[in-house]
Amino acid sequence: MTAEPQPWQWDETTWRGHVDRVRAGARLVPESWPGGARVAVAISFDPDHETIPLRDGETRPGKLSQGEYGARVAAPKVLALLAEFGVPASFFMPAVSALLHPDEVTAYIAGGHEVGVHGWIHERNMTLEPAAELDLTARAIEVLEKLSGVRPVGIRTPSWDFSDRTLAIIEQLGLGYDSSLMADDEPYELVAAGRPTGIVEIPVEWIRDDAPYLMMERYGALRPYTRPRALLEIWRDEFDAAYAEGGLFQLTLHPHIIGHRSRLVVLRELLAHIAGHTGVWFATHARIAEVARAQLTPPSPGS
Repeated sequence: MTAEPQPWQWDETTWRGHVDRVRAGARLVPESWPGGARVAVAISFDPDHETIPLRDGETRPGKLSQGEYGARVAAPKVLALLAEFGVPASFFMPAVSALLHPDEVTAYIAGGHEVGVHGWIHERNMTLEPAAELDLTARAIEVLEKLSGVRPVGIRTPSWDFSDRTLAIIEQLGLGYDSSLMADDEPYELVAAGRPTGIVEIPVEWIRDDAPYLMMERYGALRPYTRPRALLEIWRDEFDAAYAEGGLFQLTLHPHIIGHRSRLVVLRELLAHIAGHTGVWFATHARIAEVARAQLTPPSPGS
């Protein structure tokens, strides 16, 4: 039996093929954002709740209660804070989480927010067969549409994992944008093996995510290593740079992580800092994707 070649043994066709499978295409930033705004701000939440332990086969009450906090305590507080500042947000919710907390889904929609796809049970799509990944994603869309009354237009893959089939599945299911990849600070078009897809990427980054700083694993080495208030400095600097450049500030949060008392203080102060600037456009990821996609359409003669 012949061993598979090691990466250092790949020929150029092979390594270029891997790199080119999914790439960043055109950067999709308008000359100005709607209303003449200088900066776009996309605040998002992943209400994973109980799905993280369930995905790993952990069914004991202790771990599940940590996720339940996100739905029971944190999500209402998050909604109240967003309403206070008049900020529309995007909530990427696993289908199992939505089925466990259907009233939460309707509360998001009632608050003027977006509900997007975030897998079935926060599964690791990198380990799935193509048919299973397609099936779970399609079922998740159906569940969210049924509970929210609105068909999702965007996806954030669980854990931001992207398999070799994920982009094809996004296209097949008719989703308009993704928010899982990290090739830019600004929205861009996804390119599949050199083919422009028309699908918009709203890029994420671990820097702008609460989980790497604040997660806790009781029996592992994972511990919160950053004071919550230190995040305010990091995220404020990220926003200030986006404001100076006229681009996008995108943030990913989790109710069961950011939604504790000492941490919501950080979110409140960040929103106050952002709202204190002129020319700020708060929008859902879906709305930003619409504006970004319009940059792909050349203006008609005389327009």
